[in-house]
Amino acid sequence: MTLHVRAGVSLKPFNTFGVEVQAKAFAEAHDDYDIRQALAYSAEHALPLLVIGGGSNLLLTTDIQALVLRMVSRGIRIISDDGERVIIEAEAGEGWHAFVLSTLEQGLSGLENLSLIPGTVGAAPMQNIGAYGVEIKDVFHSLTALDRQTGELREFTLSDCAFAYRDSVFKQQPGRWLILRVRLVLSRAAHLHLEYGPVRQRLDEQGISQPTPKDVSLAICAIRSEKLPDPAVLGNAGSFFKNPLVVASLAAELKREHPGLVGYPQADGQVKLAAGWLIEQAGWKGYRDADAGVHRLQSLVLVNYGTATGLQLLDLAQRIQIDIEQRYRVKLEMEPNLY
Repeated sequence: MTLHVRAGVSLKPFNTFGVEVQAKAFAEAHDDYDIRQALAYSAEHALPLLVIGGGSNLLLTTDIQALVLRMVSRGIRIISDDGERVIIEAEAGEGWHAFVLSTLEQGLSGLENLSLIPGTVGAAPMQNIGAYGVEIKDVFHSLTALDRQTGELREFTLSDCAFAYRDSVFKQQPGRWLILRVRLVLSRAAHLHLEYGPVRQRLDEQGISQPTPKDVSLAICAIRSEKLPDPAVLGNAGSFFKNPLVVASLAAELKREHPGLVGYPQADGQVKLAAGWLIEQAGWKGYRDADAGVHRLQSLVLVNYGTATGLQLLDLAQRIQIDIEQRYRVKLEMEPNLY
C-alpha cells in the first residue's frame, strides 16, 4: 500500500474554524487509487472513514476516531466545446475559488456569482452552494461519485442529485457517496445575474455599465471580503445558519410584528427569511463569550477568536437557535457538518 497514513495528526490546519482536535489517522488522496486504498485501510483497521475537502463546512467538537482522508486531487479539463456551450470538468480536490478564476481566464461565464466561496469542487454539490442569485444546480451537468457501500462508480445527472436549497442527495445520504469529479455547463457568451442589489450597486459605483463576468467576479469578491472575515485571520466557516424557509402565513404574521423583517417569496409559496436579520435583531451581532463569538459585521458568521473549542462554538450556536425560536417561532438550521 502506497497511501501515506499518519497517526495522531492535528486537524487545526485542515478546518477553517481553526479548532484543535486530533485525527486518529490521516491521509491525503491525490487520485482515485489513493481513495480506494483509503477504503481498504479503513476496512482492514476497522476505522470509520471521514472525507474532508477544504474544511470550510466543518465544526469539529472532539478528537476524530477515524481515518480522515483529505481530498487533494487536481485537474481541470474541457470535455466539450461547441463555441458557445462548454462542458468543463474538475477534480474534487481543486479549490473552488481557484477553479472559478480558471474558468474566467478561459473566457467562460456562469460561475462569477459564486466567486470567493471557500471549499473544494467536490464539496460544492454536497450542499448545492449558492450566492447572489446563482446555485451550482443552475450550471450543473453531471458528476462521478464512488459508492462506498459497493465500491462502484456512478454517474449522477442533474435530476439524480435532487438539488434543493443547501441540499442534495449526497447530503441526505451522508457517508455513502464520495464525489470524485464534477462537470459544469458554462458559456462563452455572458449571461449575467445582477438581480442582487449590492452587486449592481458596486458596479454602478465603479462606473461599469456593461460589466463582464470578470467585473462581476471582482465586485462579488470585494463585497464578500467586506462582509465575511478571512478564515486565515479569524477562524470561521462562513454563514453558520441556513436562511429558514417558512410558510407564507407565518412570514406575514412576523412581518406585522416586525415591519423590518427581510424575506424573499419562493416559487413554492414559502418565504425564505434572512437568518442574519433575525440574529442581529435579537442582539447577537458582535457577541463574544471567551473566544467564541458572532462576527461584529455579519451576524450569520460564528468566529473563533483564538482558542475556542468546537464544543464552545456549538454551545453558542445552540443558544442562538433557542433564542431565535423563542422570539420568532423559527428554527434555524446549522450549515456546517458536526463531528
